Amino acid sequence: MRIDVVSIFPEYLAPLELSLIGKARQDGLLKLTVHDLRDFTTDRHRTVDDTPYGGGAGMVMKPEPWAQALGAVAGTAAAGEGELRKPVLIVPSPAGERFTQAIAHELAEEEQLVFACGRYEGIDERVLEWAADHFTVRPMSLGDYVLNGGEVAVLAMVEAIGRLLPGVVGNPESLVEESHSDGLLEYPVYTKPSSWRGRDVPAVLLSGNHGKIAQWRRHEQYRRTAERRPDLLEAFDAGTLPRADRTAFADLGYDIEDGRLRRRADA
Repeated sequence: MRIDVVSIFPEYLAPLELSLIGKARQDGLLKLTVHDLRDFTTDRHRTVDDTPYGGGAGMVMKPEPWAQALGAVAGTAAAGEGELRKPVLIVPSPAGERFTQAIAHELAEEEQLVFACGRYEGIDERVLEWAADHFTVRPMSLGDYVLNGGEVAVLAMVEAIGRLLPGVVGNPESLVEESHSDGLLEYPVYTKPSSWRGRDVPAVLLSGNHGKIAQWRRHEQYRRTAERRPDLLEAFDAGTLPRADRTAFADLGYDIEDGRLRRRADA
């Protein structure tokens, strides 16, 4: 996979040289390049922003530097010369769709991703309109809050996507048994010693009974999700659950109707 990141603070992306993503770059599993937006300006002050039309606070990022930068990383001229398979342009924005593990898996199948790190009040909207001729444009949000710029979001998304590429994570099974991989939160984990400061590891994990361990972990996923992220259970398919799992949900205060979980009013 090829990933290009455009930012006015390229040094902000230095952590992408570390850990598994950094190793993936060294091993040739991921080609990642960070571009300085100011390199695509034409004035001596390397200006990337200006005042907003219509008034208001803050500054807006100018369209032409973005068109030049995005045209370059897409492998086409800014005027649109040449035709290549469209890369995916991800624009971090609190007004974008919510980034999820499912979307991370989807994006991990792409050949090229381009991230546009906005700042100030954002990027001139015409850039996204223009870019739609050259990219599949996807404004993306990490959550319902506002950051100073897109770099923090890009660090998170690149790591979430990059770790899904074949060969990046040493044990592929660890990608399956983690939060959101099946629409639920991950079960709690423990290591040695079995007793620590008066707290013991659940006995079932010491039993050696792999069937019971698997069931305990699954039920702990249900419990943790119900306590911390009950919204995730609204989309959970419970229609084919075995009896023990149905009982576990019943104990948590849920009934199953038409394959969906419904929280009991008295729970």
